Amino acid sequence: MKHQADYFEHGKGARPAKRLLRMIAPVIAGALMAVPMASLSKAESSQVASESKPAYSSWFRYKDEVAENWDFIGSEDDENRVVIRPKGTFAQDGIETEPRYRVMVLYPRPSSAYDVAISKILNVFGGRDIQAEFTVINFKRKDEFGQNALEHAALENVNLIYAMGSQSTAWLWKNYRNGAIPVVSVTSKDPVMLGQAEDYDSGSGTNFAFTSLNMPVEAQMAYLTELRPELKNLAILVDSNNVSAMQTQARPMASEARKRGVRVLRLEVQKTENAAAELSEMVSSAVKSMKKNDVNLEHSLFWVTGSTSVFREIEAINAHADRIPVLSVVPEVVKEGDASATLSIGISFQSNAHLAALYGMKVLKREAAVSELKVGVVSPPDIAINFRKVREIGLKMPFSFVEGANFIYDYDGNTVREDGKIKLN
Repeated sequence: MKHQADYFEHGKGARPAKRLLRMIAPVIAGALMAVPMASLSKAESSQVASESKPAYSSWFRYKDEVAENWDFIGSEDDENRVVIRPKGTFAQDGIETEPRYRVMVLYPRPSSAYDVAISKILNVFGGRDIQAEFTVINFKRKDEFGQNALEHAALENVNLIYAMGSQSTAWLWKNYRNGAIPVVSVTSKDPVMLGQAEDYDSGSGTNFAFTSLNMPVEAQMAYLTELRPELKNLAILVDSNNVSAMQTQARPMASEARKRGVRVLRLEVQKTENAAAELSEMVSSAVKSMKKNDVNLEHSLFWVTGSTSVFREIEAINAHADRIPVLSVVPEVVKEGDASATLSIGISFQSNAHLAALYGMKVLKREAAVSELKVGVVSPPDIAINFRKVREIGLKMPFSFVEGANFIYDYDGNTVREDGKIKLN
């Protein structure tokens, strides 16, 4: 493994053409967006709107407020790449200078989880005034595209790679372990359970530093039994094609529940593209099964894993769950209105991304060796409660949950607590 200092060699020599393109791209984009739509015909307006929409928007998105401090520059010859630069940071006397750090973020596919995570990372970096340029690449889970991304990282003297999601982390762990550039995982499942780390307190000894989206199953079960002290039935909802969710959430939770004498129903989606229909049928069937030993459904729970294809179908799940509480390990699944889980106890994408951003900055600034960073686990977990759903099913919510909740939505489904702070309307 290379010495830590080797990770920070900056490229030498000017790149005039690239620099010129980087400088004028935001100007051109701004000019296109500034075309007065009212002066165009309907057909022309539609064409301008279509042309002004960046090619990367099909897989890469971010929160609106992030655009206040960052420029997003698409590639004319590669729709799966976008460069992100702080507004005006590198301009001196009208001449562009090189960023201090170059960061690559490797995506395996589009995901709402990644939208939240990249927005948080950019906000954290922006708030710390880290002079960094980000290149985000969607390698589409293809080896060839992944290798091309690594070649690009070497060519551009990238200082850090963020592995976005469990699939990117697994691919890089297989293909780039002990590589020259440090890697930090974000929105990835538990590396110990996946066999990527020996334990939580030791560094990887490689060019990887891990963060985890999981909380210990024993802790999860403790919360569930506090909510339902006489828990009889636990239905676990997961996509069978999501290896990381199966290995780190569904199977461990099923094992822990059975140890406590709880009956486990495994609701496993077989075809990801048909998740809504499968879940509707499985949830309805599970309710009928639960009534056999829990007539009034007062001792049963639905537990939604971090499978995107499952939790994005929360409306289908709710529609067939009767009066059984629907819980999720993903806090973002609890939100305003009715399209929400009742309760979530877990690590939010935002909290995990915040930790990953801090890990990345430590590595970039040489405050820590990537090989020595222990697995990053957020504690205590994030709790989110939608009282509109709580009242709908007549659930009694423990006061300790309310007291420790980061996000609370009232009986009208509106936000009253956000990020642990009271929100005044």
